[in-house]
Amino acid sequence: MKSLAAVIGFALLTSAALAQSPYAGMQTRPIKALSQQQIDDLKAGRGMGLALPAELNGYPGPAHVLELGDQLGLSADQKARIQGLFDSMKAEAVPLGAKLLEQEAALDRQFASRLVTPERLKAATKAIGVTQGELRDTHLKYHLRTAQILTPNQMQSIPRSGVIAQRRQCNMTASIKCSRNDLCSAAAFSYALGSLAFGKNNCWPSTL
Repeated sequence: MKSLAAVIGFALLTSAALAQSPYAGMQTRPIKALSQQQIDDLKAGRGMGLALPAELNGYPGPAHVLELGDQLGLSADQKARIQGLFDSMKAEAVPLGAKLLEQEAALDRQFASRLVTPERLKAATKAIGVTQGELRDTHLKYHLRTAQILTPNQMQSIPRSGVIAQRRQCNMTASIKCSRNDLCSAAAFSYALGSLAFGKNNCWPSTL
């Protein structure tokens, strides 16, 4: 009887510890380092905050410029050219996102199977870093190309923080959404710097 009570007590303590862990619930992820929202965004070619250096310094992306087309007074030619940039960006970002997902899944399997070695780990993380860099470059360069199509007056009419005050998504179980005026925790954008450690609410602008 005492043994049974001890087992139950240990189980309760273990459950409580897991519930309090910052990684609670992540054990069931198909790719442990990525949430389902992050996986969906990579598959869809979304920016995930990768272009923040451009966005917050006055270089809007093609998606946002198209959304603000009437407000900016875009000409038909500008709209067509920027739509072309958006389509090209997606065409580049989606395969890179798929590649990154494959690499992350492979790294996850190495640890899950206990087959990881220092040499394999170094090769895997190096490859992931290269793909992350390529993906980030893809989003940033299309912000730069978008700016080259806009006039100086159009560029000035886009507030640096206003462009990203669009719909935001938070990667939470309850699908909590950020306030339109909330730029979210800066730590949430650490993926853009090559880290998979997300910050408060795991939140980022969904259309960057």
